Amino acid sequence: MKSAPISSIMTKNVVCVSPEQKIIDVKHIYEKKKFHHHIPVTEHGNLIGMVSLIDFMYKIKGAGLSDDNAIYNELTVKDIMTHKPYAVSPETSINEVAEEFAKGRYHAIPIIKQQSVVGIVSTADMIRYYLK
Repeated sequence: MKSAPISSIMTKNVVCVSPEQKIIDVKHIYEKKKFHHHIPVTEHGNLIGMVSLIDFMYKIKGAGLSDDNAIYNELTVKDIMTHKPYAVSPETSINEVAEEFAKGRYHAIPIIKQQSVVGIVSTADMIRYYLK
């Protein structure tokens, strides 16, 4: 049912990072299997930004896979994050989120309740939902 809330298909237990963390931590998150390509950035429990795999890749410019590259410990999350990301509430309908994805500006949207991240939904989640 397209009018169902996005909370019914969102991924819960979202891995978040803080703006002060080094991007080595982001690298290690991306190295995990089955990981969303977007990481919410929180400060004092509130969503303040997002890091996408594209943001990360542009900033490391050929740094390679070794953790020894200095750039991984020089840059922080706040250096590469997108500020004030688009987010929706858990009650937002699946259809509304699908329409937002169809505009092509986002590939993942954090789900927030009182500025706190309670989930995330990606275009892949949406495709799986519509294929069912």
